[in-house]
Formats: sequence, structure tokens, C-alpha cells
Amino acid sequence: MRLRSTVAAAFGALALIVAVPTSAGAACGNFGYTYSGLDGSPQVAYLVDPPSWECITLPEVGDPHSSSPARSPRNNTDATATVFTGPDCDGDYFTLRPHGGHASSRLKLRSVVFS
Repeated sequence: MRLRSTVAAAFGALALIVAVPTSAGAACGNFGYTYSGLDGSPQVAYLVDPPSWECITLPEVGDPHSSSPARSPRNNTDATATVFTGPDCDGDYFTLRPHGGHASSRLKLRSVVFS
């Protein structure tokens, strides 16, 4: 009887471990945006499999005193992207749906978070 209870408990614990979903540490896919290069020409950059629930200040446009903001974001990840007008996920924000959400060049951004 004890062996049966032990086996049943072990099987139940294993089933629970397998059944409980784990949280994903990253949004799968890429997030693209356009920014102005040092010579003023448009450059395109991508975040590939960016981390989820972590504010990402876009490196090319992170300093408002030395660069203009990025524009034309395109979210090709499997997570919702919330873009912000300021660095460190500050300022006005706009949400882009997963799998192709995008905005025009009028939308300016300096940071993003994926959820």
C-alpha cells in the first residue's frame, strides 16, 4: 500500500511539473525600426528575440540630446510591443500587436518593452 501511494505521489508531482507552463524569457522574432545615421541617411536596426518584460532603450537613439528618435517600428515578434517616446520606457506610448504590428514614420520612439 505504501509503495503504491509513493508511486502515485511521484507520478502526480511529475505530471504537475510537466503540465505547468514555464514563462518565456524572450519574445520570439524580430522588432525592426528606422533611425537616422550619423550622415543623416536612414538606417534600419533589429532586436532579435528581445527579452520580455524588460525595458529596452534603443542604443542608436537612447540619448535625446545627441540623436533624433527612431521611427517606423515593425513588430514581428510573438509578443505585444509597447513603444515609448522617451528612453527608459518613459513618455507617451503606443502598443503594437504581435506578428506584424507596425506604425508609420510619424510614430517616434526611443524605447520598447515586450509583453
